[in-house]
Amino acid sequence: MQILGSEMLSNLLYLIAQSLLIPVLIVIIVFITYAVLSLGSFLTEKYSRTKFDVDKTEALIRKISKSTSPEEMNEHVTGSELPSNQKKVLVKIISNHDIGSKSRSALATKLIEEEELQFSYITQKTDILVRLAPTLGLMGTLIPLGPGLSALGNGNINELAQALTIAFDATITGLAAGAIGFIISRYRQKWYMDDISILESIVESALEALDRCQRKGNS
Repeated sequence: MQILGSEMLSNLLYLIAQSLLIPVLIVIIVFITYAVLSLGSFLTEKYSRTKFDVDKTEALIRKISKSTSPEEMNEHVTGSELPSNQKKVLVKIISNHDIGSKSRSALATKLIEEEELQFSYITQKTDILVRLAPTLGLMGTLIPLGPGLSALGNGNINELAQALTIAFDATITGLAAGAIGFIISRYRQKWYMDDISILESIVESALEALDRCQRKGNS
C-alpha cells in the first residue's frame, strides 16, 4: 500500500512538472523578447540623455539664489538643460510661491517622492527579469531531464538528446534575459539616483530663494 501511494504521488508530481514545461518555455520567450526590447529603449535613453553635471547644477543654483522674483526663477529653470520632468517639478514648486513655507516644503517633498516612485517603476520591470528569468531558465532545464533520463534507461538516445537540447536552450535564454535586465537596472538606478540628487539640491535652493522673496514681500 505504501509503495502504491508513493508511486501515485510520484506520477502526480511527474504530470505536474511536465504540464509546466510549455508555460515555462513560453514565459522564457516572452522574457527574452522583453529584454531585447528593453535593451533597445535603454540604448536610446543612454544616447539621448542630457548630462547635467556638477558645474551646470552649481550655475543654476547660483542663478536661482540670486533671483529677485518667482518669475525670474521660472525663467532660469525653463531655460536650463534640466530634463523636462525635473523642470515640471521645479516650476510647480515655484508657482506655489504664495503659500506658506512649510506647505511649500511639504509639496516639494511630495513631488520628489513622486519622481522617485516613477523611476522605481521603470527599474522594477527589468528587476523582474533579473529575479525570475534565471529561475524559469532553471525550471526549463530540470523539467525535460526527467523524461530524458527515463529515455536513457530505455536506450532511447534521440529522446535524451532532444531533452538536453531543450534544457540547455532554456538555461541560456533565461540567463541571457536576466543578464540584460541586470545591466539595464544597474545603469538606470545610477542615472536616476544622480537625477534625484541634482533635483533635491536645486529644490532646496529654490525653496530658500522663495522664502527670501516671500519675506521681502511681507516686509
